[in-house]
Amino acid sequence: MKKILIVDDMIVSLMMTENMLCGHYITFCASSGSEAMEIYRRERPDMVLSDLRMPGMSGYELQQMLQKEMKRTIPFMFMTADPNEDAETRGFENGAMDFIRKPFRPDVLLRRVGNILQTVDQIEGLKRHASTDSLTGLLNKSSAAEELKVVCTQARGALLMIDLDSFKPVNDIYGHFMGDRVLICFADILRTTMRPDDVLGRVGGDEFIAFCHGMQNEEGVANKTALINERILTAAKDLMGEDMSIPIGASVGCVFVPQGGVDFSSLAKKADKALYTVKQNGKHGYAIFSEAQMQEEDSEAATLSNVEKILGERSPGKGALKLPFEEFRAVYRFLRRTMDVFGKPASMLRFSLPKGTPSETEDDFLAFLCSTLREGDVVTKHGGQFLALLVNTDSSQLSSAVNRIRQNWASAREETDVEIEAEWTVMSE
Repeated sequence: MKKILIVDDMIVSLMMTENMLCGHYITFCASSGSEAMEIYRRERPDMVLSDLRMPGMSGYELQQMLQKEMKRTIPFMFMTADPNEDAETRGFENGAMDFIRKPFRPDVLLRRVGNILQTVDQIEGLKRHASTDSLTGLLNKSSAAEELKVVCTQARGALLMIDLDSFKPVNDIYGHFMGDRVLICFADILRTTMRPDDVLGRVGGDEFIAFCHGMQNEEGVANKTALINERILTAAKDLMGEDMSIPIGASVGCVFVPQGGVDFSSLAKKADKALYTVKQNGKHGYAIFSEAQMQEEDSEAATLSNVEKILGERSPGKGALKLPFEEFRAVYRFLRRTMDVFGKPASMLRFSLPKGTPSETEDDFLAFLCSTLREGDVVTKHGGQFLALLVNTDSSQLSSAVNRIRQNWASAREETDVEIEAEWTVMSE
């Protein structure tokens, strides 16, 4: 049931208004602005219905102070017996959602309060849709970053970077549908492992981030990591069968806040460094960032074998290498240089899907290209275009490669007429 805070310095009016609303909502009453502030901090009501003119703190001032303290827009409805239209204008300029004049009828008040709460629900629904990851329901990458920028400056706790280990073989062996089920299950495990006020988001395919309020010791991180690993292994066997042999689990990199700093971007890099330490030492565990340890590891990296480990992929898989466009450009330039030296051909392919193709389908096509092309090939997405570099490939092989891609994509989507625009060139020509 929705909560409404009613604020009025006239006790009789306060009681009458509460009587109109209490059968439909959970109501809290305050006879002054300062009392209303205390109740709001404690109860966090869904909206505030406040008298406009009160001694000590007016309704305008109450709204401004609450919004400044809470750092968000608070649904406000003002009520007043003042016939002056300027008061109403000022109320709306202040950001009020509605304005009602005393005396008012119960049915009118209920209808207008209901309209405000319905509007707030719709707005919140749109915000949630824009800020959440569509598969897992967790905060998406940008929303998690925005929230954590604030949290890291205000709270003590632990920032965790969490990777789902050995996830790619799930997709390769059991298919993407099963992969999605595992990701959803893993997100649910993280939810139940964290507390309600902790921040949790998905920042990549199998990468997650969390802020655990109040966590300040290694024991807490160790216990949480062990619990996550235990639960995801059990869940994976429930989903894929007891004979499932994929070494699925979780690796956790941690940095304590504020000991490691308060800037989110810097903290995320430190937690990611700690995560990389886990990945290099067998996975399914945790590591806590420390400046001394990282400096020591950096000095150890000054050998060729360790540099190769750092430069290499964490989990190299089958199929073409997917890169951001800028990195793809660097590979392209490198190939142009080496062709003149070694004389080996390379080819460029460009694909595009029909206008209006959903972004989810575009993502599927990019993943499809990666799985269809060879490990020595490179792919990227730039705008609505898909580009591929095929190493050691000449013109005699390109046409059959494009036809194979069209046929396999049509087969994967169970369609006979799939539109894919394609063109190609041999870079040495």
